[in-house]
Amino acid sequence: MATSRAEGDQKEYVNEQAVANKFADMRSELNQIYSKITELEMEASEHSLVINAIQPLDPSRRCYRMIGGVLVERTIKEVLPAVQRNKEGIEEVIARLNEALEKKKKEISDFEAKYKIRIRKEQGEEKDDSARKEGTAQGVLVGPAGGSG
Repeated sequence: MATSRAEGDQKEYVNEQAVANKFADMRSELNQIYSKITELEMEASEHSLVINAIQPLDPSRRCYRMIGGVLVERTIKEVLPAVQRNKEGIEEVIARLNEALEKKKKEISDFEAKYKIRIRKEQGEEKDDSARKEGTAQGVLVGPAGGSG
């Protein structure tokens, strides 16, 4: 019994609330990964814009670059390779996060299958739509449990 508890992630959950909490945590982690990927994709896009803007210019031309909150004067010849390296690094991180995202999706689907989890949100939305059309809804609308993040 002690060896099964030592495995950590593989432990059995004894009640529905523990399963629901673990599932909500997993969904929250998934949302955090999605958010980070989106943020980094925006940053990579900004790097691309900068690269495209300064590439055709004279390499000896002055430009300014923000380094750690300090604006530094450099030449395009010095800045362009650094911006390209930064963009490549961001793209590598995005690729690793996408791998982590796929692992987390699989982990969640395995968890759903193991504990026979069904999400009520889809059924609730259908009911909410019909209630709005009829105009007779007099309840409190509550979001999904994992939405508080």
